[in-house]
Amino acid sequence: MTEGRREALAAPAPDSTTASIAGSNMTSPGTGEKDEDFSKLKDKFMNELKKIPLPSWAVVSIAFVAIILVLACCFCVCKKWILKKKNKKKGKDKGKNAINMMDVQDGAKTEDEEDAETGLTETEIEEEPKEDQKLGKLQYSLDYNFTENTLMVGIIQAAELPAMDMGGTSDPYVKVYLLPDKKKKFETKVHRKTLNPTFNEQFIFKVPYVELGGKTLIMTVYDFDRFSKHDAIGDIKVPMNKVDFSHVTEEWRDLMSAEKEEQEKLGDICFSLRYVPTAGKLTVVVLEAKNLKKMDVGGLSDPYVKIHLMQNGKRLKKKKTTIKKNTLNPYYNESFSFEVPFEQIQKVQVVITVLDYDKIGKNDAIGKVFVGLNSSGTELRHWSDMLANPRRPIAQWHVLKVEEEVDAQLSTKK
Repeated sequence: MTEGRREALAAPAPDSTTASIAGSNMTSPGTGEKDEDFSKLKDKFMNELKKIPLPSWAVVSIAFVAIILVLACCFCVCKKWILKKKNKKKGKDKGKNAINMMDVQDGAKTEDEEDAETGLTETEIEEEPKEDQKLGKLQYSLDYNFTENTLMVGIIQAAELPAMDMGGTSDPYVKVYLLPDKKKKFETKVHRKTLNPTFNEQFIFKVPYVELGGKTLIMTVYDFDRFSKHDAIGDIKVPMNKVDFSHVTEEWRDLMSAEKEEQEKLGDICFSLRYVPTAGKLTVVVLEAKNLKKMDVGGLSDPYVKIHLMQNGKRLKKKKTTIKKNTLNPYYNESFSFEVPFEQIQKVQVVITVLDYDKIGKNDAIGKVFVGLNSSGTELRHWSDMLANPRRPIAQWHVLKVEEEVDAQLSTKK
């Protein structure tokens, strides 16, 4: 019994050993096959490398560079994709909040955001400083002569005018007239290259006192420009019904932004002046006119120019150009000479009148202008420049004025 049991217990031992050996025999062939395959692949790859006509270090370098290029391409693609996603997200946020985050710096609000909160537009923001712009000031005097029914306006001086020329100065003068009629206008002398001119000029308007209360005095400061339109710097409006004429009024007033004069445009004329003192010869060359007032039914005119040499209200000599048919922009280039002794040149006037020729009726005056004694503004400057440059022709454009207005100035004695 003992021997039988021993045999029975001893019998399984060989079987388990056999199983484990068998198991080990089953796995080892697979692993061996894999190692063998890898070794074969490695040997094959090494054999192929040996066939390449390059040293091994060069092959390794090429492989390394290729790997870097692939990684760089992958990085760029990923970066582009991420940025695109971020921009889309920003666009959504911008649409929701209506705030441009680029305008926010260091956690503070920009001026644009503050203006957006107050509801101001860009146009309003730009126009704000213009309202605060200083245009200078003008000193003037007012007096009324009850016995002669005349209003006396004194233009004394101006100060702190803005620079209108590139050189940082201006060439100011003042134009004075009464509203609503505008029949009589006066101009001071032009003061060159100054922002604080002293005028000390007086102008007289003949107005009955009963009519004076319904009128407004306008004093406009201009910057003179020989070759283009004169720029209005600013003006002062004084309602006559608010002025106490029991005494002389003298005061400073700030200039306000000048309104454009709404008046009928008569056109412009260009002529040159030349004076030779030794010969006593004054030469007037009528060059051209432009934008003349339409006088005929067809919307055109037949303009010609008449030149008068005057002294003490008397017409000494008269000349006239040829007639240019059916045009509002005639070109003449016609020269006329007058004998004026040197001692008389400061006492004469040259009156230029543009007329519309009419075969049947009277030739109507389109506009008028004069230079010489009692002239002012642009006309006086032209005459002064001629005297300052003897023997040299000085050309300049002039704005034509109403005939009655010029005649009133011609009759004024200074």
